[in-house]
Amino acid sequence: MLKKFRDFAMRGNVVDLAVGVIIGVAFGKIVDSMVGDIFMPIIGAITGGLDFSNYFTGLSKAVTAGSLADAKKQGAVLAWGNFITITINFIIIAGVLFLVVNAIQKMRQKEEAKPSAPPRSEQLLEEIRDLLKK
Repeated sequence: MLKKFRDFAMRGNVVDLAVGVIIGVAFGKIVDSMVGDIFMPIIGAITGGLDFSNYFTGLSKAVTAGSLADAKKQGAVLAWGNFITITINFIIIAGVLFLVVNAIQKMRQKEEAKPSAPPRSEQLLEEIRDLLKK
């Protein structure tokens, strides 16, 4: 049983998947930082410091707080501003990922466009053909 598990865990696909997940988590942190530390302050500066994340609608009369965190402690709230912020973050992240994937595809296309040398057997056949023509 242990041998089967070891064989399963050491397959190339499982190890590749694990590496992909770890890199994905690390890349996610980079993108979160880029959105939160670079793009959102710029958007906030353009919109005059507008921060949607604290906008909410209380769903009961007991909710009287001015901030979302305090309002959630008082009762049910509809945090529509947080939804808008997360939607903006998603659009920015999707755009960045699109640019990264597009750049990778362009690099791959350049590599594929380079003609590779024909195999040695084809070169020899071409030489024989040329000699026969003479």
